[in-house]
Amino acid sequence: MEWIDRLNRAVEYLEEHLEDPDLGEAAKIACCSPYHFQRMFSLLAGAPLSEYLRRRKMSRAAADLQGGERIVDVALKYGYSSPTAFNRAFQAVHGLPPSAARTPGTVLKSQPPLRFAITVQGVEEMEYRIEKKEAFRIVGVSAPLRKDMEENFKCVPELWGRAAADGTIPRLAALMDGEPKGLLGVCDGLDSSKYYIAAASSAPAGEGLEEYTVPAFTWAVFPGKGDGAPAVQALERRVVTEWLPTSGYEYAEGPDVEVYLNPECTRFEVWIPVVKAKG
Repeated sequence: MEWIDRLNRAVEYLEEHLEDPDLGEAAKIACCSPYHFQRMFSLLAGAPLSEYLRRRKMSRAAADLQGGERIVDVALKYGYSSPTAFNRAFQAVHGLPPSAARTPGTVLKSQPPLRFAITVQGVEEMEYRIEKKEAFRIVGVSAPLRKDMEENFKCVPELWGRAAADGTIPRLAALMDGEPKGLLGVCDGLDSSKYYIAAASSAPAGEGLEEYTVPAFTWAVFPGKGDGAPAVQALERRVVTEWLPTSGYEYAEGPDVEVYLNPECTRFEVWIPVVKAKG
């Protein structure tokens, strides 16, 4: 599980540079893009990386304030340009203003440094198949992926809402003539840094649509059932925490693909790009 070791080294780097963390450098240590580093972190930790860093900063900030440092100095130390912004962040974590941290007996909250250790339980079996697939072209609409995964959790559902409201989804269904067959959600955190709602198609991209070529990869494909994004994310987390550690594969640096097999999007497949694990 070398990828877990790399992820832990990246988290250690962030801890050592908590006052001014560089997500790009952390991603290099983890041997992946910043997008995939944040995505893997959120799947394993159950919370976005940005939230974890915010809580770690505020844990350190509370200790600094109790040690006698001024509020304005602590705010600047952890990247807050104004005491007001720092005050909001501190209250969001501790439930009280920074000025109260020095009061004897004040109850504060502490987020300890995180370290990943996978325990494979195997409570419930998982169905999957390994599929090698050449590059395929998709046509659809997209939204830019943000550096902050919390923002992506908002903008991606908004894109689906617009596509359902303006007739894009049936339009894409009519263009579908390739594999994988189904309405696709494609996260490209590499080249274009976009999320696409699309269909595999050879048809020209008409007005308001764009095209993208998903590179050739070996894919681990997992079928799932459930209601929308929460069900997909739950399956993805099981893949990372239960299947991947003992599979002989590692997460590859490529797009993630969701394939929705029915109009209600309650039957789906999660396509994860993989490579054989080293050693």
